[in-house]
Amino acid sequence: MSVTVVFETHSTSEDNEAGIATGWLPGRLSAAGREQARELGERRRDDGIEIVFTSDLGRAVETAEIAFAGSGLSVVQDARLRECDYGRSNGKVEPLHDRAAHIDDPYPGGESWRQAVERVAGFLEGLRHGRVLVIGHGATRLAIEVTANRRRLEDLVDAPFVWQPGWEYVLTR
Repeated sequence: MSVTVVFETHSTSEDNEAGIATGWLPGRLSAAGREQARELGERRRDDGIEIVFTSDLGRAVETAEIAFAGSGLSVVQDARLRECDYGRSNGKVEPLHDRAAHIDDPYPGGESWRQAVERVAGFLEGLRHGRVLVIGHGATRLAIEVTANRRRLEDLVDAPFVWQPGWEYVLTR
């Protein structure tokens, strides 16, 4: 039995444009982000997606709401799909310059990257079959890479992020 997970990042937020690491704060989409969300809907509405799962953080929820308004697809929020919790650095200018230092050592008042990956992996374990869309964050994508492709977190955490119109993964049970 397998599940196809189509992953899309939330659209560009105002914080992304300002160089702020939103972390566990809600965030809001920028004008460019709202347009990207509309494009996401066009790209995925007729893609065989059975259900949409999204992080419960505002920027991801807003992305899903814009993308799938009127589509008839169920959109389910799940806190396990959140970004890494940067603790006291949530909402600060990019605290991510040394992610490797926080692979196992939590951000002060927050969590480590490994803890974030384990949280998302718990969500992925509950998926049973079909083709699902997941809208999330950098930590969400890292967790899917680790889970689906058996990649090492140490090899991924400091790699530069390069946006693309979605990633597809097959989880075999």
